Amino acid sequence: MQIPLQITFRHMETSEALEAKIREKASSLDRFADHIMSCRVTVEAPHQHNQQGKLFNIKIDITIPGGEIIADRHPDKHQAHEDVYVALRDAFNAARRQLEDYVRKQRGKVKKHEVPPHGRIKQLFPVEDYGLIETADGREVYFHRNSIIETDFDKLEEGDSVHFSEEAGVDGPQASSVHLEGKHHVTG
Repeated sequence: MQIPLQITFRHMETSEALEAKIREKASSLDRFADHIMSCRVTVEAPHQHNQQGKLFNIKIDITIPGGEIIADRHPDKHQAHEDVYVALRDAFNAARRQLEDYVRKQRGKVKKHEVPPHGRIKQLFPVEDYGLIETADGREVYFHRNSIIETDFDKLEEGDSVHFSEEAGVDGPQASSVHLEGKHHVTG
């Protein structure tokens, strides 16, 4: 961290043991994001007197290049937060998850769902148990009767739109997991 860790205790006595735990957890955040500029941790006990089972609120404010991450654990949602160390653990876990998400986005490692190849059935050869798919770019892709998913090969018609998984076959491109688009066909 570029700026030293800031720890604030509100409505409670300062605790050396708790402060040491906070420092330990804050230093571990550097494993998830190496450009943390600052980290501020606030530990707050309820301000109400004569309350049994005080629930602690932990707020972690992390500044990183291009953003800020705030992990805030409110006591009204977590009865386990009568233990300040449980509240602290939960807040730092939330901060760590947010840091990991931020770093993944920065590195472009966000999951992207690729659109499967599309085409239309160009020809069917029912006696030989295969057909040909014409792709949008004009290629022909072979498929076998057993590659059809969620419909029956015999119900296919030339011109039907399909999407499929493509792989290299012995004689050229081959489709596997061929799905009929736009219609809900029942097998059998």
